[in-house]
Parts: sequence; C-alpha cells; structure tokens
Amino acid sequence: MLTFALLIVDEIGYLPVTPGGGNLFFQLVNARYEKGAMILTSNRGFAEWGDIFGDAVVATALLDRLLHHAVVFQIEGSSYRLREHADLLPEHVRTKASIQPAPIPPTLRRRGRPPKNGGADQIAG
Repeated sequence: MLTFALLIVDEIGYLPVTPGGGNLFFQLVNARYEKGAMILTSNRGFAEWGDIFGDAVVATALLDRLLHHAVVFQIEGSSYRLREHADLLPEHVRTKASIQPAPIPPTLRRRGRPPKNGGADQIAG
C-alpha cells in the first residue's frame, strides 16, 4: 500500500458533502490518525461541520481525531485574492466584517499533561 507523509485537503465545506461522503472522509482521517500528517483548510467554523457533513456525530468524531495533535491557524481579514480589486466590490461586501470561525468547544480542547515543548502545539482558540 502506498502511503504519503502529508495529505492536504483544501476548502472543506466549500461544496456540500454528498450523502455518505462524511463517512468516507471519516474513514480517510481515521486511517491516517497518528500515522501521517494532514493540512486542512476551510472558511467554515468547527461548529458548522455537523451541517457540512450532514451528521453531527460524524463531525464530532472527525474533529476529535483532527484536533487531537493539531495546530490551528486562524487567519482573519479580507480576501487576499480580492485586495487589489476592492474598489470593484459592492459596498456591503467591502465593509462586511470578516467571518470568524466558531471557538473550539471545551470538550475538544487538549487535556492531560502539558506538552514538553511549552505548548507550541496547543490548539489556538
């Protein structure tokens, strides 16, 4: 079986997940859990993942595995791609506050002994 050191999944939640797709994605994440690195991007907060995958139980299981050893980077601000063309956007889009991802629920925060590296791998949130 061919394995890769890194799997990148871009734009989770941009398109709707088909019925059964959440279960397949869970199987992928579960197979890589603690065996290979993953980078995931999304403009949706963790609280929305139940809607994205159509099942809150699957979303919780996914987040449990994904966030266990995760470093979360929250990027705020206007779109990098549109910054040079802001004058072409409608006023309501230009002045709209940036979308803030929902905070990580306390039940998903890291627990146990503090890490030896002083918390550099702690979940942001």
